[in-house]
Amino acid sequence: MKHFTITAKKSVTVILVMFLLLFAAYKPYEQDIIYPDSLLKHIFILFYFIVYNTLGMIHEGGHGVCYILHCPEFITAANGTVFQLLFPWLLGFISKKQGNIFGYFIGLFFLGFSMQYTAWYISTAHEGLHLSAAESFLGIDGYHDFNYILSTVGLLKFDWLISGIVSAGGYLIMFYACFKMAVSSWLDQSE
Repeated sequence: MKHFTITAKKSVTVILVMFLLLFAAYKPYEQDIIYPDSLLKHIFILFYFIVYNTLGMIHEGGHGVCYILHCPEFITAANGTVFQLLFPWLLGFISKKQGNIFGYFIGLFFLGFSMQYTAWYISTAHEGLHLSAAESFLGIDGYHDFNYILSTVGLLKFDWLISGIVSAGGYLIMFYACFKMAVSSWLDQSE
């Protein structure tokens, strides 16, 4: 069963490769403001905004599930990130189960993107338990999940190392997914 035409595969692959290259260059969460001085930056900022906010809502939904189920505090803190990482992986896994291997690689790509944001979040854990409204996804004061998690397990002083490992893993997954999408798009010409 075919889910994508060759043209659609090529288009999606080009868009995600461009996003990956721009993401590596701009790392929007590490900068105060990205000034869109070109059409390419405008498109990147729009795409990033959509993906970041979608994953942010899923992250907060993970916490919300725990508020409803009255989970322990550690599980509640971790569940946002668990949902944020599980969601794109699960979409990819379901695609693969349905015979849509290209959709699987799209899911992997967004898993890698989610890991990048998670890595940045981990890297800020040493800054304290409280997040100001300006730093919070929801725009209200809150708790820093990874400050709590890493403090609880005694690894807060290694936030930089854990962040680096997660970031490297995220980039590897994104590059792998783009490579596999490119191979699928350009070498498999059967419609």
